[in-house]
Amino acid sequence: MPEIAEQARIAAPLETVWPLLSDPQAVAGCIPGAELAPDQGDGTWRGTVKVRFGPTIATFKGEAALDYDHAAHRCTIEGRGIDGRGASRALASGLVEARAEGAETLLDVTGRFTVTGPLETFANAGGVHVARALLAEFSGNMARLVAERAPPPPAAAAEPARVA
Repeated sequence: MPEIAEQARIAAPLETVWPLLSDPQAVAGCIPGAELAPDQGDGTWRGTVKVRFGPTIATFKGEAALDYDHAAHRCTIEGRGIDGRGASRALASGLVEARAEGAETLLDVTGRFTVTGPLETFANAGGVHVARALLAEFSGNMARLVAERAPPPPAAAAEPARVA
């Protein structure tokens, strides 16, 4: 069962980043190849994610349960999915912890995943590298989202018109 323990840095303060990290729609929008269905109201989020394993691109359709600890800035994730061809299955569990580091937010991501079926060999050989690449892209996309949602800087006071 491959495991991942990575850190990612987002160039924005924790109080700005955490509300976005707590929004599954915002998070999914920052994960390359991910699409999230509207909330089903039962605490389970459904969607798809496209993942490239070497020469193969698999689209997994699945669901994830998210459990937030807002006071600790932590989220546990339990997910499962099946690829579009129905031959490979994936299970994943993880923990994302966010903490302030100066004016930035540091994410500690730990987890493990299992892929069975025809994609198992690819996932075992390169799954951790795929997860690292996705996390790096996610961090960049989250930083862009934070910047897009930041309030505009105050306009400079206009100089009074001069009368000649």
